[in-house]
Amino acid sequence: MGQNHQHNIAIMASDIDFMGHVNNANYLTWVQEAVIAHWEKFAPSEAIATHLWVALKHEITYRKPAFLEDDVIAEVLLEKVHGARAFYSTIIKRGEDVLAEVQSSWCCVDADTLRPMRLAKDTVSHFFGRSE
Repeated sequence: MGQNHQHNIAIMASDIDFMGHVNNANYLTWVQEAVIAHWEKFAPSEAIATHLWVALKHEITYRKPAFLEDDVIAEVLLEKVHGARAFYSTIIKRGEDVLAEVQSSWCCVDADTLRPMRLAKDTVSHFFGRSE
């Protein structure tokens, strides 16, 4: 498994729905921001400049609601890379409380051509500490 990354989430008043808690749709935005932040933290600068990410699938299990004043973080973990695809696990938490668990898959694309692009082993090694 890859290196863990903690991403702080800022809850805005506009995130709150008619029930007084964060609307579920906001979790997708949080996951996207957290996964991209994880990529930018561990990838070499050349890879960041030449690779983009497109979400293919998100599977979200909601556990507890989040509220405006909550301190929320997303714990991101790259589980595996297969060709141009990356598989992430993201846990959204308030303290020790798990608010949501997200499994997502992403496709790496070339920044110029926007076509799928395999990740080089030396790039992947920045996330796992060894070649996968």
